[in-house]
Amino acid sequence: MKVAVITRHAITNYGSLLQAFATQKVIENLGHTCEIIDYIRDDESYSQREKTLLARKPNWNHNPIKKGLYLALRQPESIAAGKKFEREQAKYLHLTKRYTSPEQLIKDKPIADVYMTGSDQVWGPVENGTYDASYCLSFTDDIDKRIAYAASFGRTDMSLETQDFFKKWLGRFKCIGVREDSAVDILKKMGIDAIQVLDPTLLLNEAFWKHYLTPIKTKDYILVYQLHNDKKIGTYVKKVAEETGLPLIRISSSFHQIFREGRFVWCPGMGEFLSYIKNAKYLITDSFHGTAFAINFNIPFVEILPNNTTAARNLSILKLTGLEERILSNINDIDLIYREINYEPVNLLLEKSRKSSLEVLKKLIEQ
Repeated sequence: MKVAVITRHAITNYGSLLQAFATQKVIENLGHTCEIIDYIRDDESYSQREKTLLARKPNWNHNPIKKGLYLALRQPESIAAGKKFEREQAKYLHLTKRYTSPEQLIKDKPIADVYMTGSDQVWGPVENGTYDASYCLSFTDDIDKRIAYAASFGRTDMSLETQDFFKKWLGRFKCIGVREDSAVDILKKMGIDAIQVLDPTLLLNEAFWKHYLTPIKTKDYILVYQLHNDKKIGTYVKKVAEETGLPLIRISSSFHQIFREGRFVWCPGMGEFLSYIKNAKYLITDSFHGTAFAINFNIPFVEILPNNTTAARNLSILKLTGLEERILSNINDIDLIYREINYEPVNLLLEKSRKSSLEVLKKLIEQ
């Protein structure tokens, strides 16, 4: 069967790229063909994204000097990172033709036997703060088969208006698999059944991902993979570096992190990114996919939960694997980095979830 997947594949971060690639690979491993729908809204393209974000910052957008300064600092970085990720997308993903608006999808949707949305935060707000029904497969027809796998709201707070939006569009789905336990509860309150499944990056084991590692020379380091602007992370990693005597390496697609703690590695390729996690002595992260790959590679890690409504996704994978104790609750708890993780029961739990989630995906596609 041919499966067309719409997901957030073109955001300039590694989780977006890796989850799309993993989804594609897993579907192919089940004996089907897969295309990632190359849907990139005009206002989310790497050349326009910063202008879209700026429009949501009235204190900056309405001041010509601040507006000019913001774009001068952020736009070149966004374009440079966007171009690098675009090359990675072309290298690893089987993409359809480019669609830049919901209207284009409705007018000329890709031909497929199954239309799937997921994974990652496909049901979260897009960059302009609104919700895009395209990620709820609004462009498909009533005769089309619609499914979701590892879809995520990315948060737990939701207005009544937003709930009505999702009731309308998700009520048309044949089957829904979601990434977080909180998403199961959200949909249940809407009268929609869903089952929790693993993120696609975790459906593929360490042996699979090893094939995509790019060798690196650096050894014995602490890796920092930070997505959110949280000063607490900088304070903690500095303390850990002083205590352990190990160098810090910081990976990001955001060039402004060059001014933060650690040797900065800007925008490495997918294989190099995975190698930095695989070879780290320790990982300190606030990222869901940073955590997921630490678990998959059995790397000691410390989780610093985001100070916003998106922490549910991080909590979900930690609860699933019984690793809630890796959450940093005290900024002075340097010993947490040293506490060993017994990965044997974690790997057993993960393998069990992997098998059940693969069975769910198989049924979603083939039933």
